[in-house]
Amino acid sequence: MPELTRRRALGAAAALAAVAGTQAAAAPSVSAAPGVSAGGHHHGGPEAFDEVYRGRRIVGRAVSEGGHHHGAGYAVFVDDVELHVMQNADSSWISVVSHYAPVPTPRAAARAAVVELQGAPLVPFDAN
Repeated sequence: MPELTRRRALGAAAALAAVAGTQAAAAPSVSAAPGVSAGGHHHGGPEAFDEVYRGRRIVGRAVSEGGHHHGAGYAVFVDDVELHVMQNADSSWISVVSHYAPVPTPRAAARAAVVELQGAPLVPFDAN
C-alpha cells in the first residue's frame, strides 16, 4: 500500500471538494423570501449572526470598511476577538484557524474555528 503523503492527502481533499461542488451546482434551487437568496444571505452579503456555540460567543456582521477583510466587508468574532475570514472565488469561506477547510458561510467558519480551538482562546492576529 502506498504511503500517505501530504501531497496525496491534499489531492484527495481537492478531488472530494470538486465532487461536492459539482453536486451542489446540480442541486435544485429552493425559493426564498424576497430579498434573501436561497442560501439565506441578504442581498449585499451574508446575514449577521450572534449566538453561543459550544459555550463560545460567535458574532458575524457587515463592516463598513473593507481593509484586511479582502473586500468582503464582513467581520467574525469569537469571544470578542476577531477571527479573520476570507471569502473564496467559489463563494466558500475560510478562516485563519481552519484555512484548509472551506465552508459555505461565515457562521460555519466561526463554528469550525470553535471546534478546532477545542476550548483554547483565539489569539488576536495582526494581518498587517
